[in-house]
Amino acid sequence: MKKSTIALLALSLTASTAAQAQRGRSGGGSPSVSLGLKAGASLTSFTGADAKAYDNRFGFHAGVFANIGLTKLFAFQPELLYSQKGTNYDNVTDVSQRLHYVDVPLAFHVNSGGLFFEAGPQVGFLVGAKYQSGSASTDIKSTLNSVDFGYLFGLGYQLKHGLGVGLRYNGGFTNVDKAATFGNLTVQRRARNSAFQLYLTYSVSGR
Repeated sequence: MKKSTIALLALSLTASTAAQAQRGRSGGGSPSVSLGLKAGASLTSFTGADAKAYDNRFGFHAGVFANIGLTKLFAFQPELLYSQKGTNYDNVTDVSQRLHYVDVPLAFHVNSGGLFFEAGPQVGFLVGAKYQSGSASTDIKSTLNSVDFGYLFGLGYQLKHGLGVGLRYNGGFTNVDKAATFGNLTVQRRARNSAFQLYLTYSVSGR
């Protein structure tokens, strides 16, 4: 949880610093920062050379964001999200991996009257992981990488005040599993997180 606290502080500092800088450039004009909440459904699985035995599973994600207008066309949106990820096993009933992350996406927006396209990096901190088989579950957090570096891209519609909607893809650069060593042999399963996220937002303008 120390890592998620640091991420929250970094998010707050980024939003505050950018807001102050933008107000200085605009001479105290209209607000350039909006704060908001977001939540939605996720369709997740693993991708990679060793991910052929996996199938999609549903989860959800929710959190907060700060949309910082850099110009009329461009904006920077740091976020802090709780994200459910993981996978079901293909052709196997009631067996899955359930992963829980605190994600920090750093999205750059290209805006056109509320419509936006986004892309950027993301870092996720693993806070829980279970291997689920029927009603039995096993904690597998210690076997997985605690930090997940990735990327995002998507599109949506979001105003400075009110409701918005978006669709995002989030992919991982980091393998989910840690490398395992057996004597002189090191084995690395090549499987990374993959998530489609459909979400709603609500934002308010701030100073």
